[in-house]
Amino acid sequence: MTNIKLPYGQGYLEAEIPDDRIAGILVSDMHHYKPAETQVEIVRKAMENPIGTPRLREIAKGKKKVVVIASDHTRPVPSKVIMPLMLEEIRKCNPDADITILISTGCHRGTTEAELLSKFGPEIMASEKIYVHDCDDESMLVNIGTLPSGGELIINKLAVEADLLVSEGFIEPHFFAGYSGGRKSVLPGIASRKTVMFNHNATFIDSDRSRTGIVDGNPIHRDMLYAARAARLDFIVNVVINSDKEAIFAVAGDCDLAHIEGRNFLNSQCKVSRIPADIAVTTNAGYPLDQNIYQAVKGMTAAEATLNEGGVIIIAAKSNDGHGGEGFYKSFSEEQDVERMMAEFLATPSEDTIPDQWQSQIFARILKNYKVVYVSEAPDNIVEDLHMIPAHSIEEAIKKADEILGKSDAKITVIPDGVSVIVL
Repeated sequence: MTNIKLPYGQGYLEAEIPDDRIAGILVSDMHHYKPAETQVEIVRKAMENPIGTPRLREIAKGKKKVVVIASDHTRPVPSKVIMPLMLEEIRKCNPDADITILISTGCHRGTTEAELLSKFGPEIMASEKIYVHDCDDESMLVNIGTLPSGGELIINKLAVEADLLVSEGFIEPHFFAGYSGGRKSVLPGIASRKTVMFNHNATFIDSDRSRTGIVDGNPIHRDMLYAARAARLDFIVNVVINSDKEAIFAVAGDCDLAHIEGRNFLNSQCKVSRIPADIAVTTNAGYPLDQNIYQAVKGMTAAEATLNEGGVIIIAAKSNDGHGGEGFYKSFSEEQDVERMMAEFLATPSEDTIPDQWQSQIFARILKNYKVVYVSEAPDNIVEDLHMIPAHSIEEAIKKADEILGKSDAKITVIPDGVSVIVL
């Protein structure tokens, strides 16, 4: 028997699968990468050697209002490591800088005080100004131009009014933007809902360039990079993390050039060759990425990339927050015909994109071709409303997959961390 261990919430699910059923296990080399330095040393070294810019301390000289964009509760960025170093560097040559940490929620719910405390620790919570972005608060939004695609670029006014705008983040494969990190701090991070909707439109999502690991020709990436430049995002500190959510590599400097260097490292570690099988077991990397079903669509795309036609996806995602998006949930609970739903998405003009449509569109693409067995703590009725089959263990899920396929010897490909690999 082969024992598999899958990230699930803040713990793991384990299961045993007969050896003769395992087609292969797709694991990023990144999880075996052992840096010679500590997380603090890795980040500090990157900041001391920025790519395409002077050091942050030099850029910060004479700047009165400084805004540091930080990720929200849905991203496992090691902010306790990064943020103190960024604040220290800014104040090195500008001790009186008026600094605001701006939480880039995109269109997610607001980050709670408890989540901020967990993210930054008590010292930063007690001593720094922290503002949580709200994409619907028009009093805090400013139009700064037009995206290459024609959409309005509307972002948080704290960023617009800043003398210096910088950001922290992490770089991982992203299922339609190519990669997370870098320019995404601005769009969708601190953008208005209207701007995010336009950028995530059905035509862009349908593009074969809007896929994991692709930026060249990716229309979503193009708008995002333009937004970062237009917002004057002058400096980033981005890390690559392992399965323990620890920084193993860092880049700093220009929002594009540094990001490219980070992508290059990521590619060297996380590209894997597909192993065709009739069943693929995957995850959404555990907490905080598997708090809801909405986010778990990302992990499904890794399974999609390796499965045989008509196969079954098994995904383990704790989903203790439920579905994670009302629009996403309603799209599927109110429409049983996935083909008709997809046609409606593609017919929707960019300016009329609705909340969570992109996630629904990608999910519909998956459901058109594969059955999905969902291992979680979400209520069964919600899982079923989302056209999936609920299960509460990997063993139960495999049994249900066997029933769907009508055989008990189907080969299984296991992807322990479905958001950390780029399947070729």
